[in-house]
Amino acid sequence: MSDFFVHDSSYVDEGASVGSGTKIWHFCHILPGAVIGERCSFGQNCSIASGVVIGNNVKVQNNVSIYEGTVIEDDVFLGPSCVLTNVTNPRSQVVRRALYEKTLLRRGATIGANATIVCGIEIGRYAFVAAGAVVAKNVPDYAMMVGVPARQKGWMSRHGHLLRNPDSEGTMTCPESGLRYRESSPGMLRCLDLDEDAPLPKDLAVGKMIYDDFK
Repeated sequence: MSDFFVHDSSYVDEGASVGSGTKIWHFCHILPGAVIGERCSFGQNCSIASGVVIGNNVKVQNNVSIYEGTVIEDDVFLGPSCVLTNVTNPRSQVVRRALYEKTLLRRGATIGANATIVCGIEIGRYAFVAAGAVVAKNVPDYAMMVGVPARQKGWMSRHGHLLRNPDSEGTMTCPESGLRYRESSPGMLRCLDLDEDAPLPKDLAVGKMIYDDFK
């Protein structure tokens, strides 16, 4: 008996690996060779191709296809109908199955609804790609990316809030969690209070409403 949930309308092919506590909802298809971690969630109408590797606690919303060549680390969020690709220059007449490009979504990243991630790039840890953005270049850790083509608007905390008002030392504080952040070098942000590989403590894992982030 499996220790993950699959809705009756979905298919998990023989040869796919699915971790404990994962939930696969309506009309999904997990192909042979896909590797999915523990405590993941897949909404309606998702397709996960052979060779895809997905970590633990990944949330995939409705209508998302994840193609071969994609590696997704722990705690990533993929919003509804976001798009991932695996060939930069597709042509129907040219077979490029041996040339699929790697796309890496690092730990804690968020990809907004209807955003497009062009293949062959890396989305940094805890980066936040806004709804509808089109990303074609590597994204730094904690970067907030908006627009077409996507550009960096600022920095986002692990709780998903724009970081503002640096103090005299350049330290910015998340309005929800109180965690502090600072640029360790130009274009590179780090959290001062948690190890980059550490999950959120349990007392910080329940959200609080903050209203003025994007005004």
